[in-house]
Amino acid sequence: MKAMLLNSYGENSNFEVSEIAKPAVKVNHVLVKIAASSVNTIDMMIKNMGTDLPLSPATPALLGMDFSGVIEAVGEGVEGYAVGDEVYGCAGGLADLPGTLTEYIVADSSLIGHKPKDLTMRETAALPLVAITAYEGLTRAGVKAGQKVLIHGGSGGVGHLAVQLAKYFGAEVFATGTGDKQKAIVEKFGATFIDFKTEKVADYTAKYTDGGFDVVFDTVGGPNLTNSMEAVALNGHISTTVSLLEIDLTPLHFKGASLHVVFMLIPMLHNFKRENHGSILEKLAEISNEGHLTPIVDENQFSLEQVGDAYAHLASGTAIGKVVVEN
Repeated sequence: MKAMLLNSYGENSNFEVSEIAKPAVKVNHVLVKIAASSVNTIDMMIKNMGTDLPLSPATPALLGMDFSGVIEAVGEGVEGYAVGDEVYGCAGGLADLPGTLTEYIVADSSLIGHKPKDLTMRETAALPLVAITAYEGLTRAGVKAGQKVLIHGGSGGVGHLAVQLAKYFGAEVFATGTGDKQKAIVEKFGATFIDFKTEKVADYTAKYTDGGFDVVFDTVGGPNLTNSMEAVALNGHISTTVSLLEIDLTPLHFKGASLHVVFMLIPMLHNFKRENHGSILEKLAEISNEGHLTPIVDENQFSLEQVGDAYAHLASGTAIGKVVVEN
């Protein structure tokens, strides 16, 4: 089968068209003919950083984590799936798990879910990594009806889905960003837009809350965590996807607030509670089928052989929504 392989890592490395053996289905796995795969920031980090990241595959590397497609074979021990089922998941492209920039993947059946009925394969491929991240961040913080939720980076890959999910859970949602395009995305999904370049944390927290936001979901992270600690309520919760730094937690202590780090690759990396991802994907499909979850997909279309262009487009910072590669 055709595959796009990296024979070396680095910003100037190129994907090369290659022929590799079609994998055989195995116990507790399914063989999926891939329809589409999306490009995530972590994919780009792996390509550029290689062995500097402990989760990078050995070269020649087959990258790509997210996919949508159709099951062609079902392994022994698999329940709930049959040949012909349309599925999606995040199941490869790191450590010893072969990726999705090819025609077929043998995926752990615990890491997949049935495809949302009203989304295209292209839209569906955009969901798994970012949607699972958004769901985990909100549910671990206990988001529920009646709460005020602040999402930093509300128009981003994780952020725009977190806005929709927080609304689905019944919260009143506020989201930071800047510029008209980001404002339009946030408001499209029913959240109040906060321009972080023109509004100070203390000002918008006082404007919209009585003492702070019940939950802050920080998809920006890093130094922005100080803004999250300033905005969160007493005994509130902060979820973050980016906490690779040293930071003074004193403000968090005096508010009695909690900090949750979301690293959704753990089940794949450590074979740890993978069934949780399968359950989340099924729930996300239900939410989408009810009309409450739709990803934004960048308008540029890329074939499998154009994956290098897809990575470059994401790296350019000009993409609006998720970048998807179609087979």
